Amino acid sequence: MTDAGAIESRVRRFLAQAEIPYETIACRPDQADTAVFCEVFGIAPEASVNTILVASKKEPKSYAACLILANTRLDVNRTVRKEMGVRKCSFASFEETEAVTGMISGGVTPFDLPPEISILIDARIVGEEIMWLGGGSRSLKVGVKADDLARLPNARVVEGLAS
Repeated sequence: MTDAGAIESRVRRFLAQAEIPYETIACRPDQADTAVFCEVFGIAPEASVNTILVASKKEPKSYAACLILANTRLDVNRTVRKEMGVRKCSFASFEETEAVTGMISGGVTPFDLPPEISILIDARIVGEEIMWLGGGSRSLKVGVKADDLARLPNARVVEGLAS
């Protein structure tokens, strides 16, 4: 079992070291799913960002953490595949996601990912607005300015990542 408190501490430490201002909302694990979180805490879906881990099919596997708005769908078969430079890729399973990121599925965040994981950010996620993301566990959400996400190591903004 992954220790939520240790993960959340790691995420907070990463944000402090990266000098990224942030806010937090503590939530119960049953409030972590995007639709429930938005409803309970009055957050608009267009201010909520999902972090989805995608894995190449071929060994050795490569990974990308894809950041998309909660009200959009990730284009895995075209845009993500092309950005990863692979022939085939798919969503990583919950177990694989936890093993690769060291975070809890349903709370994965781009903050403090292993350095070999690329971070792909949908081009709609820009500006000074606060965006809410997982905090590494299912009991913490982190709010940061959209533009600060593009400052993350290994991050790049991609047109058409989601539709």
